[in-house]
Amino acid sequence: MNRLLVISDDPTQVRAVESLLLDHDLRVVGAGSLEHGLGVVRTQAPDLLVVVTPVDGRTALEALRSIFDLEPRMPVIVLTSAGSTEEAIGATKAGAFDYFLGPHDERELLRSISQGLEAGRLMRSPVALDHEGGTLAGDALIGRSKSMQEVYKAIGRVAPTESTVLIRGESGTGKELVARAIYQHSRRQGRPFVVVNSVAIPETLLESEIFGHERGAFTGAVASRIGKVKQADGGTLFLDEIGDIQPSIQAKLLRLLEERSVEPIGGRRPIPVDVRIIAATNRDLEAAIDEGRFRKDLFYRLNVVPIHLPPLRERLDDVPLLCEYFLLRFTTEFGIRNLGITNEALQLLAAYHWPGNVRELANVIEQSLIFGRGRPVDADHIAGLVPSSRAEAETALMTANEVLRGWVHQSVAFGRDDLLARVVDHVTERVIREVLEITGGNKVRAARILGMSRPTLQARLKKFNLE
Repeated sequence: MNRLLVISDDPTQVRAVESLLLDHDLRVVGAGSLEHGLGVVRTQAPDLLVVVTPVDGRTALEALRSIFDLEPRMPVIVLTSAGSTEEAIGATKAGAFDYFLGPHDERELLRSISQGLEAGRLMRSPVALDHEGGTLAGDALIGRSKSMQEVYKAIGRVAPTESTVLIRGESGTGKELVARAIYQHSRRQGRPFVVVNSVAIPETLLESEIFGHERGAFTGAVASRIGKVKQADGGTLFLDEIGDIQPSIQAKLLRLLEERSVEPIGGRRPIPVDVRIIAATNRDLEAAIDEGRFRKDLFYRLNVVPIHLPPLRERLDDVPLLCEYFLLRFTTEFGIRNLGITNEALQLLAAYHWPGNVRELANVIEQSLIFGRGRPVDADHIAGLVPSSRAEAETALMTANEVLRGWVHQSVAFGRDDLLARVVDHVTERVIREVLEITGGNKVRAARILGMSRPTLQARLKKFNLE
């Protein structure tokens, strides 16, 4: 359960926040002074802090300095009725996750609390590059294939720079993990890491969410609101699903990248910001540019350092390592014994094309453990959870049978001898060639999948000139 600390020298303010969060899965702790609150931060490590200012006669900026001296990654939301627009800018620049001046909308505060908890998790949870068996430390990018080694190298090269990064790859490949790894290995790793998921926010709210708004800027804007760009000031802004952002917002993002300033909706002047931009998309941006749905100038501003995440079907050699990681992760989470996975199950997993990529594999392993009733993950579990793989295999087999049928009839019609031997050799060569491609040339694994000994496979390779 997440822990939320409320610091206020007015007990009614603490009770008001507690009442607001009564039906939410949060443990709320109150502190009647700033010193008391700092003590709670030291001893209980809350996930989020709400400070009502002034507190003990100190302004928001003074309170924030004390908090961040102790815990620089703590997401802090400031509530005040005695502040100003200038203080809002200063508090955000100092590291406040959000700032509410005057009467605040409860729904806005709830949303900010939810986003602050997620931001804190992303900042504090480390992302390991690759995975050493037997240990778990936060999240991890898993894989030792050549394509994943290139991803690790790219992260290592770009992380210490200030360059803008565009991460491309299909859904479920781990683009957010790459963004977090870049952030955590950068010089900004002690500053905010703020995520904007473009597809999770309605288009009508997205501009305000990113850039903020002034009070009265539109119907329902009862108070000023800083946007994600200002929340990330001094840190990193991750724009997920950038390919789905509408053209009007694309123009403002271009201005942000070019001028390093942001203008809230209803604002009268641009506000300087210092943010590093990391963007990600699963869209074909070049096609979107040709169709007029994405700005070419914004693409070039974002695509300073491109990183491509390969789909799982192009790195099937990483499947056993991924399975090892997810088995350890979920058995630890569920508090059950890790009994492993059978070779037959691994073979099924390695033969599947994984349209949902690593995320789909994680779901399959999790479900296998839930329904496995304390047994090792076996082929029956896997076949039941990826039925499309069996259906596709049966369809492919039917197609192959039709092709073979036509070949046999034509060969007989032309009076060719030794038909069986020629068909067996042709099919054997084709199957060995495909399995070697799937295993990346790993002959030990190929022999196991083919069901033959290593010397037998070596003899077939020599016979068909596949060595």
